[in-house]
Amino acid sequence: MNDYGILLYIDPGTGSMLFSVIVGVAAAVLFFLQKIWLKVKFMISGGKVDKTDTHKIPYLIFSDNKWYWNIFKPVCDEFERRKIPLEYWTAAANDPALNEKYEYVKCEFIGEGNKAFAKLNFAKAGILLSTTPGLDVYQWKRSQNVDWYVHTFHSTGDSALYRMFGLDFYDAVLLSGSIQEKNIRNMEKLRPTIKRKELTYVGSAYMDVMKIRLNDAKSKKDGIRTVLVASSWGKSSVLSRFGGKLIEALQKTGYNIIVRPHPQSFVSEIPLMESLQKQYPESEKMHWNRDNDNFDVLNEADIMITDFSSVIFDYALVFDKPVLYADTSFDLSPYDAWWLEREGLYRFDAHKRIGQLFNENDFENIKELIDRLIVEDPLRSGRNELRSERWEYAGEAAVRTVDYLVGKHEELEHTRKKTEEVVGE
Repeated sequence: MNDYGILLYIDPGTGSMLFSVIVGVAAAVLFFLQKIWLKVKFMISGGKVDKTDTHKIPYLIFSDNKWYWNIFKPVCDEFERRKIPLEYWTAAANDPALNEKYEYVKCEFIGEGNKAFAKLNFAKAGILLSTTPGLDVYQWKRSQNVDWYVHTFHSTGDSALYRMFGLDFYDAVLLSGSIQEKNIRNMEKLRPTIKRKELTYVGSAYMDVMKIRLNDAKSKKDGIRTVLVASSWGKSSVLSRFGGKLIEALQKTGYNIIVRPHPQSFVSEIPLMESLQKQYPESEKMHWNRDNDNFDVLNEADIMITDFSSVIFDYALVFDKPVLYADTSFDLSPYDAWWLEREGLYRFDAHKRIGQLFNENDFENIKELIDRLIVEDPLRSGRNELRSERWEYAGEAAVRTVDYLVGKHEELEHTRKKTEEVVGE
């Protein structure tokens, strides 16, 4: 790199921060000028409101990745069924939503990365629904022209396992179970400067769909057992910690092995993924899975090996099968859970109720451990208990989600009209 290159180089972290500052300043100036202009027009018109200035998308969904289409498709389908106009913005050019043939739901690719956030930061909408955490923390800033931000979870996992401040600046959160409400309220107590969010139980739309698909699915014909390694990403993940040692131990069992890394691993852990795939290539009994839809591999597997990934709940609660989870000395420091642990409020115990803990010492006898869990299935009762705690209103989530969004929009419109009447008097 020449001297000019050194002078012009900006590392990704600094670049992200600079983008946030620039967009924040631009947004502040724009909204300030917009307010002045509206006040001038208001005075000129004698107090009449020009509705062309207040036009907003009534309902807007934002997805940052194609992997979340299974979360939003049931909701989009319900909007379509009710013939209610909805816009769906995605930051993924290969989002399956873009191939849908809706009449009332408009799906649009708005660019990747900062380009997508730039559009979001100036969005005009009544209600914006997203599964993306970090609103008003990094690049994604709240738009003054969006009335209500709603978060929906991409799993039935714990709300405290988002990166720090992930939900702080949303107006509302849609819940699948009580553990999510408990720790959202705990975080609000620990950080009293953040707004108290509106919480509503709706269930889990994608798990509802998964259950319907499972009821219609055919059982596998192959009698050989299949082990699924479903890893999260980061230094505490099962592939990062055990990698080749775990794969080698599983290959010795003679069972079919499917390794499904978290999608983020192929972005943030490229050297690790390339090394493992080269060392353990595809074969008759060794498979790497990167399907957008994880239903087939979850259905095919007789047992799952995982870490702290929330996919453990999909597998155990929908497919009702045993789980082995790794002791990877999970580092809570980047997550909201760190605050709760510090205050003695956080307990990471759900895995214990639906899975069997294992560590590197168990690799030598892992076949026996797998066989016992499949045959005896000692944690079935734990799965039943957790299902009732984390998956409320089974089969009703899409309807309840749209009911909430429509009801909230009507409430906001009623408040707006009342305000206009008062101002116009």
